Amino acid sequence: MIRSNPVKTRLTAGQKCLGLWLVANSSMNAEIVAQAGFDFVIIDHEHGPGDLKGAAGQMQALRSGSIGAANDDGREPGGPAVLLRVPWNDTPYIKRALDTGAEGIMVPYVETAAEAEAAVRACKYPPAGNRGCAVSAIRATGFGHASAEYWNRIGDEVCTIIQIETQKGIANIPEIAQVDGVDILFIGPTDVTATSGFNPTAPTAESRAIVESAEAAVKASGKPMAAVPHSGHSPAQMFDRGYDLVAAGSDLSLIRAGARAAMDAHRERWG
Repeated sequence: MIRSNPVKTRLTAGQKCLGLWLVANSSMNAEIVAQAGFDFVIIDHEHGPGDLKGAAGQMQALRSGSIGAANDDGREPGGPAVLLRVPWNDTPYIKRALDTGAEGIMVPYVETAAEAEAAVRACKYPPAGNRGCAVSAIRATGFGHASAEYWNRIGDEVCTIIQIETQKGIANIPEIAQVDGVDILFIGPTDVTATSGFNPTAPTAESRAIVESAEAAVKASGKPMAAVPHSGHSPAQMFDRGYDLVAAGSDLSLIRAGARAAMDAHRERWG
């Protein structure tokens, strides 16, 4: 059975979405995260070391990890929505990620409406797009057990997320947002800062103003707005700023924070 996309369901209802990056290509990390109640995860294949075989294992772990926790807080059964950031706006890779079972695709470094349209078409079966069809043989259909249902529903359920990471992309947000099938605009504050000529590890008032111009353009477009926390803002503050979807951290950042906290506590007590 193909479920409704939890992210699209929550956004349609006017609810905020909090999620986490999965970067380490670890099924165990995914299983732990599934039990925490996040609305979505993003398996990162742009900066992470994973491949699609690893993604399949994480998807299986996310599903099994959610058993027993499902519906405790009214969320969609089956665990968080599984989004996958592809390395580039690449039609074959997007096809394989969806075939593996991704419920949404994040496409980095989109600068024009034409590039956004190419991303959308890669996520849709004909006639709306050019995604190759093998519904009888892919994990996304239960290896053929739900072929007809998947074919009939996935066009509406798949979530296409366009990442804005340059000033050219910011300038073209009004046109990008008009592309039919673009569901969410994700601002990449670090790349926006870097591609604008600033040091992303030491943001300035000027670099923050560029990110804020992207925020204003997305808000004006009416599309749901997403990002990671930036400029010292907490996830709650990001939602207060008008964001609809926030990826609050990653499996790696949580491990790093826990490791540092344990060592800091030791040093504080024992030196």
